Amino acid sequence: MENALEVKNLHKEYADFILDDVSFSLPKGMIMGFIGENGAGKTTTIKAILNIITSYTGEIKIFGLDNRENEAQIKEEIGVVLDDIFFPEILTPNDINNSMQGIYKNWDANMFYNYLKKFLLLPNKQIKTFSKGMRKKLEIITALAHHPKLLILDEPTSGLDPVARAEVINMFQDILEKDECSILLSSHITTDLEHIADYITFINKGKILLSKTTNELLDKYGIVKCGEAEFKKIAKKDYLKYRKTKYEYEVLVEDKKAFKAKYNIGLIDKITLDDLMVIMIKGEE
Repeated sequence: MENALEVKNLHKEYADFILDDVSFSLPKGMIMGFIGENGAGKTTTIKAILNIITSYTGEIKIFGLDNRENEAQIKEEIGVVLDDIFFPEILTPNDINNSMQGIYKNWDANMFYNYLKKFLLLPNKQIKTFSKGMRKKLEIITALAHHPKLLILDEPTSGLDPVARAEVINMFQDILEKDECSILLSSHITTDLEHIADYITFINKGKILLSKTTNELLDKYGIVKCGEAEFKKIAKKDYLKYRKTKYEYEVLVEDKKAFKAKYNIGLIDKITLDDLMVIMIKGEE
């Protein structure tokens, strides 16, 4: 399968943080959820992909092109929403439309204004009068309105109420189907990712812990709940991490069907992405 995005051995060092040989790939036409705690390396990785930071080692390719050598060509193909970069507050949506027409060859003013109308954003109002949720919608609309082939989204639904989040998620799915777009979506709202993401990449302390299909994670992985005596019977090679709670052990297993065939102990619960993150980060080996 052809890839929209390939990150290979991405390495970036700061005084207090290291992005340590990060590697993953996003196939064309797919949505990848990029998850991890605050400070795990998600935004640093995204800024490297976008050439906002350039002093790193490793290789990043977008549609097979090196992102540093082909920046101008690639820019036309990418739509971006970043959690910490915003439009100047004195601008209006009309101002943004006028600016973007001079930046993107494929800028679609009709699409831009249709989405403004759909989300009840007045085109002649200054951004400073918008709520946080309204500003986020405007950023998303702007990212979509030049028909990008790859969307890079850092916390795109933060600040949105559940109804607005559902509208935005539906919009991503529509764009994916109509424009054959690929999406890298960093989000703390993992329940959204469980419903729309084809792949999940999990980063912690600058390292990729796993990058798998969502179905594989949610269908194969499981949490075994058992007592101490039962836990001591489990070979270390048969689980990934465990957590000891007040009343029981919670044990993360990579293949719940194989585990059940080998051990006749404990209950095996289906896993959520929240469960996965908590046990992988806080659990013991």
